Amino acid sequence: MSSTSENVDDRLSMLPEDILSRILSLMPTKYAVGTSVLSKRWRYTWTSVTNLDFDYTRRSPNMITLKFVDGNEEKFTKFVDRVLKFCKTSHLNSFRLHISSSGVSQSSILNWIDNAVRLNVRELDVCVIQSELPLSLFTCKTLTDLRLEPSDCDLKRWEFPSTIYLPCLKTLDIFLCDNPLAIQGCCPVLESLSLNVSCYVEQDFILNIPTLKRLNLLCISIYDDDNRKIILRLPKLEYLFVDGELCSLFEMEDVSSLVEASISCSACSFDFMWADILNKLRGVQKLTIANFRFTSPLPIFPNMKQLELNGTWESGQITQFLESCPELKILCIDSVDVAERVFKKQKPEESKLIPACMLTNLTSIKISKCWGDTCDIEFLEYMLGNAQVLKSVTIFALENLLIEDDPWFCAQVLKFPRASPHCEIRFRSWKLPQSQESEYSDISEYSDKSEYSDSDEAEAL
Repeated sequence: MSSTSENVDDRLSMLPEDILSRILSLMPTKYAVGTSVLSKRWRYTWTSVTNLDFDYTRRSPNMITLKFVDGNEEKFTKFVDRVLKFCKTSHLNSFRLHISSSGVSQSSILNWIDNAVRLNVRELDVCVIQSELPLSLFTCKTLTDLRLEPSDCDLKRWEFPSTIYLPCLKTLDIFLCDNPLAIQGCCPVLESLSLNVSCYVEQDFILNIPTLKRLNLLCISIYDDDNRKIILRLPKLEYLFVDGELCSLFEMEDVSSLVEASISCSACSFDFMWADILNKLRGVQKLTIANFRFTSPLPIFPNMKQLELNGTWESGQITQFLESCPELKILCIDSVDVAERVFKKQKPEESKLIPACMLTNLTSIKISKCWGDTCDIEFLEYMLGNAQVLKSVTIFALENLLIEDDPWFCAQVLKFPRASPHCEIRFRSWKLPQSQESEYSDISEYSDKSEYSDSDEAEAL
């Protein structure tokens, strides 16, 4: 055993320095530094790591990052100071700094970020209790990814200087920023932008970034005034996500490149404004919608291939979407509401009332949370009986509906007539949380005991 251990140790120690530093860079910083006690050979190997991760938070203890408990701010500060003092890499790939304690001085945080910039950092992730940032950060020539987030419940906003130029920045995530528009024209290759804007403005919010491909707008609050607008001048935009309390109309100039969009509506928002956004998104191929309750007719989406409806949806709303998406191929629904029942089996002479997508394009349906009630049964019977090119229906049913001794739900669904002879039905289970709260848990993992398909039909009956 001793000889084998020595051989393994020798073999590892004989690896080239750049290989060893790459291996240590994949480890949490705490453990990478800990290798210095192994032998003289390893004493300073960690100083060449290219990824640094410092975490002083109260988050889950399962996180495999450097952590300290309350009262150890001084120990944490000394550790970070020591690592940065001895770090000899000339190009830092990533630097992550998450601190939820106000006991760590702001001067130390500023110094650490400044050191990361001096080490030519490429990816910087900062989550701390403060609003000030070193000026060197905003002129960093190597930075490609930047994420700024206030820690925990800190409501301070990031302050940007008047001089900003980040020539290599491609991804920018900002949470709570006083002047988010200051970045315009300062990041010539920016492709992805996430803004969490929690400020009130008295003028139009104009975003003009010619290179941008992905945009996430979160929690935008603007004065309740119809004269205020959110104007997007993003000719290369491919993905758009909008969420929050919207009190202003959208204007999107030249969105012909837009492929995918996702909108989630706050209860405080005006329905007609979200309907206006939908009207601007007519050309997308994939659309995800959550918490949307519309009263006006939906626009036609001539290019829509995939639709995801998150949350609980009334059957009448689902029908409207089907009628508005003639090219729809994939439909994903969280759950169907029991409040309204409009799904009926169509007679041959009424086939013209069936949405066009169900006759020619719809091939896949997924229901994430099926309760097995009357509305679910009617919806499934309607879709199976009228979708003529359907290939697969995946149903994540409440666990007790798939009990092996009494699979009544599966048996009933498998007996429904199918308009498509090639349609396969798959059953999976999802579980309520142990607390039995009204919030439902995510889909559980597949298991043989709760999985049924057409091949199981004989046994199920």
